[in-house]
Order: sequence, then structure tokens, then C-alpha cells
Amino acid sequence: MKEREAIVRILEHVLYDHAYASLSLKQLKIEGSIGFVTEVVYGTLRHYKLLQEQYKPFVKKIKKKMDVLLVMALYQHHFMKVPDYAIVNSTVELVKSQEKGFVNAVLRKIFQSEWIEPMGNNPEDLAIRYSHPEWLIRLWLAQYGLNKTLEILAENQKPSKVYGRYNPFLAKKEELTGFTFYENDCVSYTGNLLSTEAFRNHKVLVQDRHSQMIVPQLDLRRGLKVLDACASPGTKSQQIATYMCNDGEIISCDIYPHRLKLLDQLASQTGTKIIHSELQDASCFRKDWQQAFDRILLDVPCSGLGDLSHKPEIRYHISPNSIDEIQQLQSKILEVNASYLKEEGILVYSTCTLNQKENHKQIQQFLNQYEEFILEKEKTFFPKNGSDGFYYAKLRRKRKDMVK
Repeated sequence: MKEREAIVRILEHVLYDHAYASLSLKQLKIEGSIGFVTEVVYGTLRHYKLLQEQYKPFVKKIKKKMDVLLVMALYQHHFMKVPDYAIVNSTVELVKSQEKGFVNAVLRKIFQSEWIEPMGNNPEDLAIRYSHPEWLIRLWLAQYGLNKTLEILAENQKPSKVYGRYNPFLAKKEELTGFTFYENDCVSYTGNLLSTEAFRNHKVLVQDRHSQMIVPQLDLRRGLKVLDACASPGTKSQQIATYMCNDGEIISCDIYPHRLKLLDQLASQTGTKIIHSELQDASCFRKDWQQAFDRILLDVPCSGLGDLSHKPEIRYHISPNSIDEIQQLQSKILEVNASYLKEEGILVYSTCTLNQKENHKQIQQFLNQYEEFILEKEKTFFPKNGSDGFYYAKLRRKRKDMVK
């Protein structure tokens, strides 16, 4: 499939069928530059509402495919500075003969017109300027204030950065030439990390920099029994194993068998020997697991509102109602899995979202109900330097004699 045909196909699936851009890109055999296709797809998704604003003065009613054609053309015009004649010619080739004149005329009118970009800081203008749902803007303004909301929105419009994590089971740090090291064995690469020998041979695993901050909160050591209750795809389970020096036991769970296969495959490829995968719904109680674990990681399902840079389509798929459903599931998972923690054990609850109802308020609700747990630490990582937004809360279970 040619480049621009692929872009249209992917954007239609993502915007109108709620598909994910990354999966859609993998499923198509593309002739030409995958880099160009990726840039246009992700750039168009990040700026979709702003791009739509440009054609509205000229088009009153529009079909789905025409919407996609115009916004992808406008992205190339404004953000990539592709010559206008090349955009018009390539876009016209993608439509039926009776539509060619319309597309040609509309694009030329738009290209000759002044760029529309509302500059106010009210929710309506921000929603258009940063291409986010207005309800989400209002949520962040209420929870984080204007300045932090503007920072979040600006970061979400930037391309995400690929960070990795050094795997000590298969490599020594001095072998990884060309990599920059950060805290917790986090690395970046000046070129394409995914094309390196270290990545191909699992010496470096792809993992967001802020995501790597979660596992260290478990205070791990050799010989512990650890539960990773929502483990797929297994990256954090593997990170747990590195902190335990491959000594102990990690029970890594997921609700889907095919995800457990991926988890097992990752463990095998990375030299990780203490992961035992188990098909288990994290919201369903297991009596035989009561107070059986020293450490528990709950990387719970969430709305993904911290993930809007490298998954920009989430902003068009998520709704307030779906967040309420997710919040109820999180509460159930936290309640069920907390019962599996030993006295003086540590449970870390984490999300990749920016929403206090799923984060701080979720934890406070739990603590109000279960006095045997205390909050030792919590932190929100806002999107920054190409990293996503994350939250964690570190809880400890008191000894029985310490509970009132």
C-alpha cells in the first residue's frame, strides 16, 4: 500500500473505529517511507481538532474520508512544510473523479487563508489549540490549575521519546556504547534505539523513563515472594527480577492467555528465571493467596491520560463514563489484592494516568476503609522530556499489634 493510502486507512480506523495507531501501522504493508507515514499519522492525531478548525469556514458537511484527507493534508502543509502543490496533487489522487475538483478547490482556499488558532486560556480555546476534549481540559484545570494544565497540554503535543532499561542478566554496562545512562538503569540512545544490537538481543528493553520509577518503590531484595497482579506485557516483572538478582519468586498474572505467552517469551529472552506466569483476573479473590506475598505491584488498568503523547488517539476514545467504570475496577483490584499482602509487606499501586479520582482519591478512599494500611509515599510524574505521566502510591501493611 502506498504511503498516503496507508495514512488514510490508519486514520480512518483510529478516528472512527477506535483502533490504535501503533497496531494499525504494524498491520499494513507499506510501500515507501514508514517514517513519513508515522509522522503524518501521529502528528495529525495530536493536532486533529486544530486541523479541523482550518477547513470549517469552507466546508459545512463532510464525510469521514474527506475529513481524514483534509486534516492529513493540513498537517503536511502547516507542520511539515511540504510544498502546497505536492500536497494538493497527492491528495487529489486519493479521491474519486467527481470529488477531485472539490478537494483541489478547498485545499487551495485553505492554504491561502490565515491559520486559525484560538489563543485564550479558557477551556474552549485550549481544547481547540491543543486538540484535547473540553471535558478533559476542565478536569485538569480543576485538579491541577492553569499553569500545570498548560504544561501537560504542551508536552502532549510533542513526539514521545524512546527510553530503554539496561538488562543486567545479559549485558554489562560498559558493553553498551552510544547509550546515555540515567537513574534506575534507564538509558537513551542518540539514534534509533530500536535498531541497535542491544535492543535486538534484549540487553536493553524499551520502557518509559517515568515507568521505571515505579518498581524501585517496592524496596526489593533477594528471596522475596512478589505478586505482579496486572503484569502484561511483563516489562515491570522483568524489572522486579533484576532488583531481586534473579533470586526469589515472582507470580505474574494476566486475564488473557495470549498476553501470558508474551510475558513468558519476554522472561525467556531476557534471562529472567524467577517469573511464574498465572492466568488470573486481578479483581477475583484467591483465598489461597491471603497474606502470602512480601511485595505486591498493582499496575492497574487506567484511563491512560498520562499517555497522550505516544498514544494521542486515547484523547478521542476516552469518555467520563468510561473513566467511572475504570475507577470502580481499580477499587475492586486494590481491595482484593491488598488482602494478599503479609504484615509489614509493601504494596505499590500505580497508573499511567493524570486523574486524581484514579490516583490520590482512590488511595484515600482505600485507606479510610482499611486502617491496617498506611501510605508511606505517593508521587505524580507529569509528562516531561518525552516521558509519560505516571502516579504511584507506596502502602505498607501494619503488624496486627499496631492496628487499633
